[in-house]
Amino acid sequence: MNRNSLVFGVLLPAACASVAPERPTPRGPNVIIVMTDDQGWGDFGFQGNSVIHTPNLDAMAAESAQLATFYVSPVCAPTRAALMTGRYCQRTRAIDTYIGRAMMEPDEVTIAEVLRDAGWATGIFGKWHLGDCYPMRAMDQGFEESLVHRGGGIGQSSDPEGGEAKYTDAILFHNGVETRTSGYCTDVYFDAALEWMWSEQAADRPFFAYIATNAPHGPFGDVPAAEYADLSARDLSPAAFPAAAGHALPAKHDEDRLARIFAMIENIDANVGRLFAGLEEMGALEDTLVLFLVDNGPNSRRWVRGMRGMKTEVYEGGIRSPLLAHWPGHLPARSVPNVIGAHIDIMPTVLEACGVALPDGVELDGVSLLPALRNDTISSPERTITIQAHRGNEAVRYHNFMARTPGWKLVSASGFHEELASVEPRFELYDMRADPLELVDVAAAHPDVVARMRAEYDAWFDDVGSTRADNYAPPRIVIGSDAAPEVVLTRQDWRRERDDGRPYGHWEVRVQSPGPYRVRVRFPKNAKVQSVTLRLGEFAQTEAAHAGASEHTFESVRLKVGEGPLEVVLEGEDGALGAYQVFFVPV
Repeated sequence: MNRNSLVFGVLLPAACASVAPERPTPRGPNVIIVMTDDQGWGDFGFQGNSVIHTPNLDAMAAESAQLATFYVSPVCAPTRAALMTGRYCQRTRAIDTYIGRAMMEPDEVTIAEVLRDAGWATGIFGKWHLGDCYPMRAMDQGFEESLVHRGGGIGQSSDPEGGEAKYTDAILFHNGVETRTSGYCTDVYFDAALEWMWSEQAADRPFFAYIATNAPHGPFGDVPAAEYADLSARDLSPAAFPAAAGHALPAKHDEDRLARIFAMIENIDANVGRLFAGLEEMGALEDTLVLFLVDNGPNSRRWVRGMRGMKTEVYEGGIRSPLLAHWPGHLPARSVPNVIGAHIDIMPTVLEACGVALPDGVELDGVSLLPALRNDTISSPERTITIQAHRGNEAVRYHNFMARTPGWKLVSASGFHEELASVEPRFELYDMRADPLELVDVAAAHPDVVARMRAEYDAWFDDVGSTRADNYAPPRIVIGSDAAPEVVLTRQDWRRERDDGRPYGHWEVRVQSPGPYRVRVRFPKNAKVQSVTLRLGEFAQTEAAHAGASEHTFESVRLKVGEGPLEVVLEGEDGALGAYQVFFVPV
């Protein structure tokens, strides 16, 4: 391959990673999963996009086994939950992207936990998005080395102070310690991952690295400068993209925004080049399975080779991802047709490649794709893959879902953003062998297929929704744990109770130690707060806020051990609203 030169540099201060107990030394391969955020199916040269330049990913694709039809969820956190567990997100409680709906049940068994317990070193670099607080952090869920941002992305309400929307010189969390980094965030993730891989290689320990970039997710104000300058000079008008039969591009799009998105993507591509160069230099290329995919469809309506849809939608453009599997000497370079796969299949595929058995009592929805990728001469089982995601505290029958067999696709495209109590579906049916771009709805011509697939969906919905008691209840954030003495609560993880322009919500918590705690409350920008109340069950403590203050600190708070909704209420001239961030520090 034509790789870029590798640049090394330790960007992070020393921090104490969790120490794994002694485990037997395994003989399986290293595993690297690279997953980008909001990069669409068509944002690659190897997909036929002649506008964007992705030479390293193109080279990887040319040398990889590729699954021609591979699905992810239409938004971030549900895909990540399925990837980590091999199970549909509806089983994991991480069914949405924010306000407490992107926290994964801690009892779920992750791929990192299984590989760690089998002797692999485990590291995550970038985006976790399955819970910011103990016991849901990546470092609580099997990752011994963790360098992550909080929330669903940089530039959200979970940003640390001083790091708001900073992709360059971002403030990240290294094994739980707030850490100021140097450089563009995607470069930092790959640099840190490579440094860690070199260390594990020297220790003769196989590694599992999960490099999950938050690029090209917005905001778009801080993008790689050199790539942006280059892309700003290119023709990015709709006419510049290759013609594709099917659904047309919009007549106009924001070319500057697209240049910023593509700048982030081309920066990712350069880092993939550095990753492969590093593997070659450390002599690990042939012993490493590298998987590449995206988490959902593109974050704007752009070129997806004539497919229909974008992020949040359950048409092909919103849920299709490339799946590249690079493992020299083990997987032939070929495209695998006539096999459908999904995010739920990554965990069983990796475990089979590593020769690691699933722990007793763990049940997966996914199947291993390794035989198909390896070109074993076995027949692919008939299966139905179901993808569903939408706003709301729980899954709603028929709301924004698709069910896919090798031949058919049933769709109820009710829209991601609506929080609905029930849906009267308008089913669409597509013959995916004859009409892969979803041009002609044939539901009226095949009512028997609609009825059969609807019944299969109903059985699936009932099954995933009954995985545990109170299936969609949010996991509880623990306050007072020895594993995480300090806790930061943000609006990412609260359960919002209203949104009338003055948002208000609560956090579901479990108090393990009564304290006392120093509790610092940050106010929303420009809020004029007169008093602050902290309330948990029967406990309530109210203090006056200083005029014009942007925060307030309770110097000593004692809480009752137990569970319940924790509220921090800001009262002012315009009524009550919720806190922006709340910091609990034991004293």
